[in-house]
Amino acid sequence: MKKLIAVAVLAAFSSLPYAAEKDITTDVVVVGQGAAGTAAAFAAAEQGAKVIGLEKKGMVGGTGNFSEGIFAVGSKMQRDYYIPLTKDEAFKKIINYGHWRSNARLVRAFVDKSADTVEWMQKHGVKFEKLTTNYPGGLYTWHIYQGRGAGWINALQKKGKDKYGMQVLLNTPAEKLIFGKDGKVAGVVAKDKDGNTLNIHAKAVIIATGGFADNPEMMKKYTRFPNTDGIAQTGKNGVGIQMAWSAGGGKEGLEVQQSYRPGPRAVSTTNHVSATAKQPHLWLTPNGERFCDETIMGDWPAAGNALERIGGQMWVVYDNKNLDSMKHDGIVQGVGVMVPIGAKLTNFEKEWPAAEQAGWAVKANTLDELAKKTGMDPAVLKASVEQYNKAAEQRHDALFAKDPQYIFPVKQGPFYAIKSVASSLGTLGGIKVNDRLQVVTDKDKAIPNLYAAGSDVGGMYGDSYDLLMAGSTIGFAVNSGRIAAESAVKDHNLGKK
Repeated sequence: MKKLIAVAVLAAFSSLPYAAEKDITTDVVVVGQGAAGTAAAFAAAEQGAKVIGLEKKGMVGGTGNFSEGIFAVGSKMQRDYYIPLTKDEAFKKIINYGHWRSNARLVRAFVDKSADTVEWMQKHGVKFEKLTTNYPGGLYTWHIYQGRGAGWINALQKKGKDKYGMQVLLNTPAEKLIFGKDGKVAGVVAKDKDGNTLNIHAKAVIIATGGFADNPEMMKKYTRFPNTDGIAQTGKNGVGIQMAWSAGGGKEGLEVQQSYRPGPRAVSTTNHVSATAKQPHLWLTPNGERFCDETIMGDWPAAGNALERIGGQMWVVYDNKNLDSMKHDGIVQGVGVMVPIGAKLTNFEKEWPAAEQAGWAVKANTLDELAKKTGMDPAVLKASVEQYNKAAEQRHDALFAKDPQYIFPVKQGPFYAIKSVASSLGTLGGIKVNDRLQVVTDKDKAIPNLYAAGSDVGGMYGDSYDLLMAGSTIGFAVNSGRIAAESAVKDHNLGKK
């Protein structure tokens, strides 16, 4: 009987999948296959290197799939549009906004590479629809591509595989770096979807894992406001940053987040009820007090800073006349290219019941009723509305000097209030690098064989993300990925012979 049991147990265990350990050799391994990782892997493969890309998820692209366009200055599209912005001017705007706390050489490398990157994308089949900006009076640096980010990312992935032999392993998260006997970075340990350990030995490692917005511990430790509504940040756990630190990499820019326009928590940007909250209406604290010039909605970092200061939550208040204008005349502040300036919010009535039921949208016939439903102090709310309406009548905001054309009075019930929170598209720092995208120590000494790109990298922004020139985040991802790949190929003589 015991023998039968033993045989049965042995048979059961033998039927289980066996996790093996495999050794693989390549020239370059790229950790992460979002926008930065795809650009890095493709650029290295294009130049003749043998490349393996690792992606923890079951698909490539990450949040880059949802991007709309890329920053560039000096491109042919800009010349065709007679856009006078120069590289020097763009550099100065970025570096001055960050109060020279940015890595100036890194910023310069990004700006100088940007136009070439647009042409590089076009050479590889990426189609661009138009050149635009993302807010009134903004600079025309936003090169909008067809098919959003997913279009060009998947196109480069396919071409990289078919033409250049680029290999990408999905569902294969990197776990740690491999170090050689000399102590230098020599590859990456990863785990594939079957549980096999992959020891990927490489001459160069490029880290591009998208930041740490999905790591609550790191967010609490390093950022000023960890409770932002992180949009599409699942899986961005900071593992790539920690890998670089394990090799002696320095820290930079950990406090910087990519502030996004405030709005209802976890609601689609295409929702028309949500879109009403992204207009320069009356912004009130949870107690009912006005706290800023609401036109800063178009300048996401400024809006985020103002909202975070009061605790990260506000009510956006407007009346029925304002709603009619948004539905029939169109909105004055676009929500990207998805709900552009002038779009008529025709889906508002259809989407309102779900918004109201979810608790982030409130409607009331009187201001007292609105105060009761939202928790605002009725006296404070009514005083704020009275002061705001007076500013509209006098065409002068004596409190915050708001442009009078955007002071929309709140007089005609019913009244609406939309609960909005501070939002973020991710973190924008962690690993200290030089202008060749080599990972460096805190004392700026390059770490051999190790590079980084995209949102894992610090130094692009100083003390705050900026929205001066649209498309800069995806632009930095693609450009830094290219630069990292070119540096790795050159440093290890991996180019086509």
